[in-house]
Amino acid sequence: MKHILSLIIILCWHIHAYPKSNILYTPKDSITVIELLSSCIKENQTQNKCLMFFAKKLKSHPYVGKTLENGSHERLVINLRQLDCTTYIENVLALYMCIKSKKISFRDFCNYLKYIRYEDNKVTYATRLHYFSYWIEQNERKGIVKEIISSNPSILKRSLYEIYYMSHNPEKYPALTEDSSLVRNIADMERKFDGKSYIYIPKEKLKYPELLKSTIKDGDIIAIVTNKKGLDISHIGFAVWHRGNIHLLNASSIHKKVIEEPMTLYQYMMRHPSQIGIRIVRVV
Repeated sequence: MKHILSLIIILCWHIHAYPKSNILYTPKDSITVIELLSSCIKENQTQNKCLMFFAKKLKSHPYVGKTLENGSHERLVINLRQLDCTTYIENVLALYMCIKSKKISFRDFCNYLKYIRYEDNKVTYATRLHYFSYWIEQNERKGIVKEIISSNPSILKRSLYEIYYMSHNPEKYPALTEDSSLVRNIADMERKFDGKSYIYIPKEKLKYPELLKSTIKDGDIIAIVTNKKGLDISHIGFAVWHRGNIHLLNASSIHKKVIEEPMTLYQYMMRHPSQIGIRIVRVV
């Protein structure tokens, strides 16, 4: 008990040790980080289980889109009160990395979140990993995640990237509308995928989950591939197995909260014609 109290005091001290000019957060956000980290330690969660421990602790938190959009001056946004599908994954992963590294202050959480969210650890709009394929590529390079490709070629399909949505639709992004020079930066990032291809599992194959048991594990990140022009990934969440079927634990715009989908992943995706398959990303 004395150890836990000492830990909480240390964590609380670090709340005020981070420069506010570089970060946007509320006291509630920092307290939530502290409570989650301390509860994981108090409940003696093993490192292997703490990823899903944090993912499930955030269930029922409200879904809110575009929480990272705060004007042309980019700051590191810490918001565990309102989550979209990407910020949900990122916050859970930053919490996990704190436990994994045994660096468990609010400052450490902020540093890990920045490392996950931005290219080269630079907090600018242009270096934020807006496209999830780029997020995968960069975080795989950092040793944080690894994309998993099934050894069964019969359930795989290869496709060329076509990434251009942001630069072709700047009016949908406040920062691009406010500063048109950023469009060129985004277009440069999009061109990095020219001529590249990716491998995915078509959603029709999800009807046979027994084929996927050796490929998809609890806690893997499911990246849903879309056929929407100019986009790569339309939604993400964590894989959860129940009674031999895969379900999606995600920040849902449909349910307006973080929820474990009652439908199987196959049933869920068959209701969305633009969703054509999945990619699997494992936290390492």
